[in-house]
Amino acid sequence: MEAKMMYETIFARSFSRYEQKKLGYGAFAVCLVITFTTFTVFKPYLGPLPVLNLRLSTGGFKMLMVEDTTSTQQIVAEIGRKGMEALVCNIMDPRSEFCEISGDVRVHGNSSTVLIASSAPVDILPENSSWSIRPYARKGDATAMKHIKKFTVKMTTGRQHLPHCTQNHTVPAILFSLGGYSGNYFHAFSDVLIPLYLTSRQFNGEVQFLVTSKSLWWIEKFRILLQELSRYPIIDIDREEGINCFSSAIIGLKCHKELDIDPSKSPYSMIDFREFLRSSYSLKRATAIKVRDGTDTKKPRLLIIARKKSRSFTNEGQIAEMARSLGYEVIVAEPNGTAISRFAELVNSCDVLMGVHGAGLTNIVFLPENAVLIQVVPLGGLEWVARYDFGEPAVDMKIRYIEYKIKEEESSLIEEYPHEHAVLRDPHSITKLGWLELKAVYLDKQNVKLDLNRFRNTLLQALQLLH
Repeated sequence: MEAKMMYETIFARSFSRYEQKKLGYGAFAVCLVITFTTFTVFKPYLGPLPVLNLRLSTGGFKMLMVEDTTSTQQIVAEIGRKGMEALVCNIMDPRSEFCEISGDVRVHGNSSTVLIASSAPVDILPENSSWSIRPYARKGDATAMKHIKKFTVKMTTGRQHLPHCTQNHTVPAILFSLGGYSGNYFHAFSDVLIPLYLTSRQFNGEVQFLVTSKSLWWIEKFRILLQELSRYPIIDIDREEGINCFSSAIIGLKCHKELDIDPSKSPYSMIDFREFLRSSYSLKRATAIKVRDGTDTKKPRLLIIARKKSRSFTNEGQIAEMARSLGYEVIVAEPNGTAISRFAELVNSCDVLMGVHGAGLTNIVFLPENAVLIQVVPLGGLEWVARYDFGEPAVDMKIRYIEYKIKEEESSLIEEYPHEHAVLRDPHSITKLGWLELKAVYLDKQNVKLDLNRFRNTLLQALQLLH
């Protein structure tokens, strides 16, 4: 670092500003040629394409960073001198796009515009000094993103031409959307709450939330968590006619994967998020029961997630009766749409949670550590999505995971389709038609009648994990 600073100092003193600028542009061009030549030549050996982060310090300093997320290697090209304003836009991440800004930031909600006042000369700014950001963390899903409002993040010079601030804020801002699939319980956590925690936790409550596509019922439903992350009333930015001004802002939310946090990319983990939930909802249990043969009078609690519509257990009572005979205390309950606090307490009091793949399994976030999740996977080649949505996240939450894949005779689909129908014989041919077709058949029309003799071993396995 010292050698690099010394090199930059010598460079600055050896040439005039005009010569520095000419040499800077030349160096930048050479670096770009070398960069792209390197990636072209070595592309077969580099694996996945790298994530492109555009970093700009707008006081005349420009940085183009190509960051390979599979390694620590970075290729950087720099020109000019460093200024006071800074802009970092990640527009290549597969899950989300966001800009981190510091300086004179002015947000105009009515026009969905975020302006950054730059002290750099006009000819220093890149030709395209604006970026469009959809502030919702499901970037690759065209259906979800179709109705997410775009915000234009734009650098501009000359403060005299900027709209005047109508409200100045002393804390940073985070702007995000409550559109997309956020009305679904799973997506509320995976697309909004976990990314919001990941993005805002660093501010310890000293941050202002700006919400687009505001939903009052959603905010009321998760008010406890929102108030723990920000001490300030949420601003409905779509209705703001004036200009809200900040010294720093994040447009969009950071996101790693479904219902999960990658600790290698963040100072936080899902363990931290679950601790945040326990603290927010005053949940009592940190760890699950430890079963000791013949010495415990307290039974492990099994929660069976009930569903009224599709993917319900049609022999729920028999499942509960068998579980009790094996030594479980059994609770059958369906998540309440609004009373999250009470259901969180119920889940936290249990040691094993079981249910058919669906949004109700999102409640594993409230389980104590070392509890067990039994995910029942219906027909339809859904193992991959079941594992991705809940199996892998469960492990990162320190929850033991058991997957029970039903057989054909355990599915209600055998009553609707002939034995040789593709729905039963070749689920892959249905999934090839797309997610909506898969959902219509295997998620919306299917119920489950568990084979008690076969499922008995799964319940015994869960008991063994609690020993």
